[in-house]
Order: sequence, then C-alpha cells, then structure tokens
Amino acid sequence: MNNKFFFPGLAALFLVIMGLYFLINPSYEKSIEAQYYYEIGNYEEAYARANEAFSLDIYNRMASTIMAQSKTSMKYQKYIDEAKQYMVEINKIAQKETISDADRARIKLMSEIVVDSYKKLAPSVITDKKLVQEAAKYYSDFGKLFEKVNR
Repeated sequence: MNNKFFFPGLAALFLVIMGLYFLINPSYEKSIEAQYYYEIGNYEEAYARANEAFSLDIYNRMASTIMAQSKTSMKYQKYIDEAKQYMVEINKIAQKETISDADRARIKLMSEIVVDSYKKLAPSVITDKKLVQEAAKYYSDFGKLFEKVNR
C-alpha cells in the first residue's frame, strides 16, 4: 500500500522539479519568448531570441527548433514581400495606355525571378501554413503572367 502512493508521488515531484527548471532557466525563458514572437508573426525577433537562448544552452532543442522555423519563415516572408513589390511595379506598367517592348521585358524578368525564387523555398512541416499558401498563390499568379508575357 505504501508503494501505491510513493511512486506516483515521486513522479509528481520530478515533474515539478523539471517544470521549475524549465521556467527558471534563462535559456528556456528566452525560448518561450521566441516562441511567442514566432506565433505572432515577428520572425526576426523570434530568431534573435532563439539565437540568444541557443547561445546560453546549446542543448536547448526548443531554441534550435524555433531558430530553424524562424529562418524558414523569414525566407517565405521575404519572398512574399518581393512578390508584392513586383506586383505593384507591374500594375504601374499595366496602367499605361501602351506597353512597350522594354516594359514587357521587365514584366517577364520580374515574373521569372518570382517563379525561380519559389523553387528555392523549402517548407517544413512546421512552417506557418498561411505563409506557404500565400507564397504558392504568388507563384501561381506570376507563373501565369510569365506564360502570357512569353507568347
């Protein structure tokens, strides 16, 4: 009967000690902050905090995972921002009454850059699905535009 309470009590004590270590350790504290920034979409800050946490404890797997997530997400965010900028430039060209051959060449080049850049992205299972979907949408749109300009 004594063993009936001893082992669960001992397991609970170990869990409490591990939880306190996790919350008090500065490396894991920074990892939790990094996770928060990642979840709100501030990937640069998440990467910086995770990097700090990793430099404090190189065995902090949470920090290394968040660093990898943030790095991939920053690549996607950069791709999306670049695609948006190119779309603004293309829309300015499209508003002209006539589109010159030079403008067609610029549109073709911008489309080709966006399409080729997408092929270099490598999503992981943990990459934010919204980023992946938005990048895929721009890839599709610019792919269609590239085909139309190439005719």
